[in-house]
Amino acid sequence: MRARVETLVVKFGGTSLGTPARIRRAARRVAALVASGRRVVAVVSAMGHTTDQILETLGVLEAGRSASAAREVDRALATGEDLSAALLAAALHTLGVPARSLRGGEAGVRADGAFGAARVARVDARRLRALLARGVVPVVSGFQGERSDREVATLGRGGSDTSAVAIAAALSTSCHIVTDVDAVYDRDPRRHADARPLPRLSHDELLDLARSGAQVVATDAARLAAERGVPLRVLGYDAAPQDESSGTFVGRTT
Repeated sequence: MRARVETLVVKFGGTSLGTPARIRRAARRVAALVASGRRVVAVVSAMGHTTDQILETLGVLEAGRSASAAREVDRALATGEDLSAALLAAALHTLGVPARSLRGGEAGVRADGAFGAARVARVDARRLRALLARGVVPVVSGFQGERSDREVATLGRGGSDTSAVAIAAALSTSCHIVTDVDAVYDRDPRRHADARPLPRLSHDELLDLARSGAQVVATDAARLAAERGVPLRVLGYDAAPQDESSGTFVGRTT
């Protein structure tokens, strides 16, 4: 009987993709996981401060003041994640790893709600499964989904985390959150020198931290992970690809 191949969703935050060197590092992480026998779905945020730069330009254009421009604002914002997905997929090809960049809707992420504040309704994972079965790494634009009217709608700040957790839930697998801190801490380590890393958390504990203002994992993503029982590992972008002990594991603690 053929052994089941493990699938893993890996979400890369904007800081972890902020330079060409970091994109290459992210590609090497995915390539190493694939070489270890895993099937990988990558989910990406916009590079660095791209979203802020797009918002700044929209502000200069005063686009945010017009309700009728909400569709165009979302289409502009979604380009940040689309660029990240294409660049990471290109970097994977350079390493000899077949990859395909996909917008949220192309990956089966269906959304409900208004532009700029949509929520993931469901994930139709058929295309993702088909690509994985062919040995292709899907690189998915986070932060966005496709509404029933075929329009792109963004999921709000932290929406790429939510995209990744929703995809992991649809694939019945776990999710790594690759970010600019090496773990979840009891306090913000950038403001408190005595902050302690937390090696393990329950879903409820992570959700409490997110609700109290911790910004490592978005609140909606933490809530969805708790509801769907998605195991998470939060780790820094410079952690070794196959180091399963670094960072913070979120799931059953017993």
